Amino acid sequence: MENDFDLAVIGAGCAGLAAGVYGGRAGMKVCIFDKGKAGGQLLITHKIENYIGFTDISGPDLAAKMLEHAQQYSQVKEFIEVEHVRAEGDHILIKTTEGEYTAAALLLSTGADHKHLGVPGEEELAGKGVSYCATCDGFFFRNRKVIVVGGGSTAAIESLYLKGIDVDVSLVHRRDRLRAESALIEDINKTDMPIHFNKRVIGIQGEKRVEKVILECTDTGDHTEMATDGVFIAIGLQPNDMLAKQLGLEMTEDGLVKVDPVFRTSNPRVFASGDLIGGVRQAITAAAEGTIASLNVLPLVGKQYPW
Repeated sequence: MENDFDLAVIGAGCAGLAAGVYGGRAGMKVCIFDKGKAGGQLLITHKIENYIGFTDISGPDLAAKMLEHAQQYSQVKEFIEVEHVRAEGDHILIKTTEGEYTAAALLLSTGADHKHLGVPGEEELAGKGVSYCATCDGFFFRNRKVIVVGGGSTAAIESLYLKGIDVDVSLVHRRDRLRAESALIEDINKTDMPIHFNKRVIGIQGEKRVEKVILECTDTGDHTEMATDGVFIAIGLQPNDMLAKQLGLEMTEDGLVKVDPVFRTSNPRVFASGDLIGGVRQAITAAAEGTIASLNVLPLVGKQYPW
């Protein structure tokens, strides 16, 4: 049977959009599906200073440029969710909210979602002072007091962003030192931002909005209360691996999709890239992964790239 597409891409973030550009330019018929707006994590990234060629660009602006570029060479179907995928011989069956399609190969670039603390009050007060995105909600907390939970680069970036828009921010981390990039730690040390080491949030309280958090000392087990208007949770990402599991792909011990050097999974017709496979989780590396994966699809459709 003739497939609808040579390459179907699920996820229109950096990896997926780059695959659309390179796959399309290499002569393949490519379609990119995304259940939301194209751009992925870029859409909630306030400022990017390390994507080569752009010393300072907002995430949404970079996403718009990538989308415009990808649309020149591939179809991009925004707000179309892929509900099920199945490998059938020489093609992949893709069931979406719009209809069913087949493709010779599939690239999973489904990204990851923010991890939750799982403590009392978090779910009830989500959107009422509990947030997972400083660039989305930070403006509402200007000149108010918030805490950022986490000690990695994401938490550092969120904290610095909030500090930069006049939010009174404190950082709460369960360990005795930050795990963020050294440059980010240096930037934090240049501020007067309080850092509460060896503390973890075990509860978030408030009547209609966040009013305080309950902290537990990881050394002694003692509990204290801290008044705050908001809680920004930045403790990492959970891969969106539902489709990978449907396909029965081999996973790593960390729950990531296992790939070879050209980002091929345990199924020779399925590739994966971006946050779904881990790594340094940067926009530029995700774009490179999508590029490499798409070009290595060519032999599956009887084409060859002039390496």
